[in-house]
Amino acid sequence: MKQKTLSGWLKGILVITGICGLVVYLWIIPEIADALLQRAPEFESAFLPWLIFLILTGIPCYAALGILWKIAQNIGANRSFCMQNAKLLKYISVLAAADAGFFFAGNIVLLLLDWNHPGIVLVSLCIVFIGAAALLSYLIQKAADLQEQSDLTI
Repeated sequence: MKQKTLSGWLKGILVITGICGLVVYLWIIPEIADALLQRAPEFESAFLPWLIFLILTGIPCYAALGILWKIAQNIGANRSFCMQNAKLLKYISVLAAADAGFFFAGNIVLLLLDWNHPGIVLVSLCIVFIGAAALLSYLIQKAADLQEQSDLTI
Protein backbone atom coordinates (compact mmCIF):
# COMPACT_ATOMS: atom_id res chain seq x y z
CA MET A 1 0.00 0.00 0.00
CA LYS A 2 1.37 3.40 -0.96
CA GLN A 3 1.96 6.08 1.64
CA LYS A 4 -0.67 8.42 0.14
CA THR A 5 -3.27 5.65 0.15
CA LEU A 6 -2.45 4.70 3.72
CA SER A 7 -2.66 8.35 4.76
CA GLY A 8 -6.06 8.67 3.09
CA TRP A 9 -7.37 5.58 4.87
CA LEU A 10 -6.07 6.83 8.21
CA LYS A 11 -7.71 10.22 7.71
CA GLY A 12 -10.98 8.52 6.80
CA ILE A 13 -10.80 6.40 9.94
CA LEU A 14 -10.09 9.51 12.01
CA VAL A 15 -13.12 11.30 10.56
CA ILE A 16 -15.35 8.29 11.26
CA THR A 17 -13.94 8.03 14.79
CA GLY A 18 -14.62 11.73 15.37
CA ILE A 19 -18.21 11.36 14.16
CA CYS A 20 -18.73 8.29 16.35
CA GLY A 21 -17.33 10.21 19.31
CA LEU A 22 -19.75 13.07 18.66
CA VAL A 23 -22.64 10.62 18.55
CA VAL A 24 -21.53 9.07 21.85
CA TYR A 25 -20.86 12.34 23.64
CA LEU A 26 -23.73 14.41 22.30
CA TRP A 27 -26.47 11.80 21.90
CA ILE A 28 -25.85 8.44 23.59
CA ILE A 29 -24.48 9.72 26.92
CA PRO A 30 -27.32 12.27 27.35
CA GLU A 31 -29.90 9.62 26.41
CA ILE A 32 -28.50 7.12 28.91
CA ALA A 33 -28.36 9.83 31.57
CA ASP A 34 -31.94 10.84 30.83
CA ALA A 35 -33.12 7.21 31.04
CA LEU A 36 -31.29 6.83 34.34
CA LEU A 37 -32.90 10.02 35.59
CA GLN A 38 -36.34 8.64 34.70
CA ARG A 39 -35.68 5.57 36.86
CA ALA A 40 -33.98 7.45 39.70
CA PRO A 41 -35.23 11.05 39.89
CA GLU A 42 -33.32 11.58 43.14
CA PHE A 43 -30.18 12.05 40.99
CA GLU A 44 -31.59 15.14 39.26
CA SER A 45 -29.20 17.49 41.07
CA ALA A 46 -26.23 15.48 39.74
CA PHE A 47 -27.50 15.27 36.15
CA LEU A 48 -25.95 18.45 34.73
CA PRO A 49 -22.61 18.22 36.59
CA TRP A 50 -22.13 14.63 35.44
CA LEU A 51 -23.12 15.49 31.87
CA ILE A 52 -20.65 18.37 31.75
CA PHE A 53 -17.95 16.24 33.36
CA LEU A 54 -18.39 13.40 30.87
CA ILE A 55 -18.40 15.75 27.89
CA LEU A 56 -15.19 17.41 29.16
CA THR A 57 -13.48 14.00 29.15
CA GLY A 58 -13.89 14.02 25.37
CA ILE A 59 -11.75 17.13 24.83
CA PRO A 60 -8.39 15.32 25.13
CA CYS A 61 -9.74 12.61 22.82
CA TYR A 62 -10.44 15.17 20.09
CA ALA A 63 -7.06 16.81 20.69
CA ALA A 64 -5.50 13.37 20.11
CA LEU A 65 -7.49 13.01 16.88
CA GLY A 66 -6.04 16.33 15.70
CA ILE A 67 -2.53 15.13 16.49
CA LEU A 68 -3.20 11.82 14.71
CA TRP A 69 -4.32 13.84 11.67
CA LYS A 70 -0.86 15.47 11.60
CA ILE A 71 0.74 12.03 11.81
CA ALA A 72 -1.41 10.85 8.89
CA GLN A 73 -0.24 13.90 6.90
CA ASN A 74 3.38 13.00 7.66
CA ILE A 75 2.74 9.44 6.51
CA GLY A 76 1.27 10.80 3.27
CA ALA A 77 4.43 12.88 2.80
CA ASN A 78 6.53 9.69 3.19
CA ARG A 79 7.73 10.69 6.67
CA SER A 80 6.32 7.73 8.60
CA PHE A 81 9.25 7.23 10.95
CA CYS A 82 10.41 10.71 11.85
CA MET A 83 11.16 12.51 15.10
CA GLN A 84 8.12 14.75 14.63
CA ASN A 85 5.82 11.69 14.67
CA ALA A 86 7.60 10.39 17.77
CA LYS A 87 6.99 13.74 19.50
CA LEU A 88 3.37 13.78 18.37
CA LEU A 89 2.84 10.27 19.76
CA LYS A 90 4.38 11.43 23.03
CA TYR A 91 1.83 14.27 23.16
CA ILE A 92 -0.95 11.72 22.68
CA SER A 93 0.35 9.65 25.61
CA VAL A 94 0.44 12.80 27.76
CA LEU A 95 -3.14 13.59 26.74
CA ALA A 96 -4.22 10.04 27.62
CA ALA A 97 -2.57 10.26 31.04
CA ALA A 98 -4.07 13.70 31.66
CA ASP A 99 -7.52 12.47 30.63
CA ALA A 100 -7.26 9.47 32.96
CA GLY A 101 -6.14 11.71 35.81
CA PHE A 102 -8.93 14.19 35.10
CA PHE A 103 -11.45 11.35 35.00
CA PHE A 104 -10.36 10.03 38.37
CA ALA A 105 -10.04 13.48 39.99
CA GLY A 106 -13.47 14.43 38.64
CA ASN A 107 -14.95 11.31 40.18
CA ILE A 108 -13.42 12.22 43.54
CA VAL A 109 -14.75 15.80 43.32
CA LEU A 110 -18.22 14.54 42.41
CA LEU A 111 -18.06 12.09 45.31
CA LEU A 112 -17.13 14.88 47.74
CA LEU A 113 -20.05 16.94 46.42
CA ASP A 114 -22.31 13.94 47.07
CA TRP A 115 -23.05 13.53 43.35
CA ASN A 116 -21.24 10.21 43.02
CA HIS A 117 -21.22 6.75 44.54
CA PRO A 118 -18.08 5.12 46.02
CA GLY A 119 -18.59 2.13 43.69
CA ILE A 120 -18.30 4.40 40.66
CA VAL A 121 -15.07 5.86 42.09
CA LEU A 122 -13.67 2.33 42.49
CA VAL A 123 -14.58 1.48 38.91
CA SER A 124 -12.93 4.69 37.70
CA LEU A 125 -9.84 3.81 39.73
CA CYS A 126 -9.72 0.42 37.96
CA ILE A 127 -9.99 2.16 34.58
CA VAL A 128 -7.09 4.47 35.47
CA PHE A 129 -4.96 1.53 36.67
CA ILE A 130 -5.65 -0.41 33.46
CA GLY A 131 -4.53 2.60 31.42
CA ALA A 132 -1.43 3.04 33.58
CA ALA A 133 -0.61 -0.67 33.30
CA ALA A 134 -0.88 -0.50 29.51
CA LEU A 135 1.45 2.51 29.42
CA LEU A 136 3.88 0.89 31.84
CA SER A 137 3.86 -2.32 29.77
CA TYR A 138 4.74 -0.32 26.66
CA LEU A 139 7.57 1.52 28.44
CA ILE A 140 8.98 -1.72 29.85
CA GLN A 141 8.89 -3.28 26.38
CA LYS A 142 10.82 -0.32 24.97
CA ALA A 143 13.36 -0.57 27.80
CA ALA A 144 13.76 -4.30 27.19
CA ASP A 145 14.35 -3.65 23.48
CA LEU A 146 17.01 -1.07 24.31
CA GLN A 147 18.65 -3.45 26.78
CA GLU A 148 18.70 -6.20 24.15
CA GLN A 149 20.29 -3.86 21.61
CA SER A 150 22.85 -2.78 24.20
CA ASP A 151 23.70 -6.40 25.05
CA LEU A 152 24.27 -7.21 21.38
CA THR A 153 26.69 -4.30 20.85
CA ILE A 154 29.01 -5.26 23.70
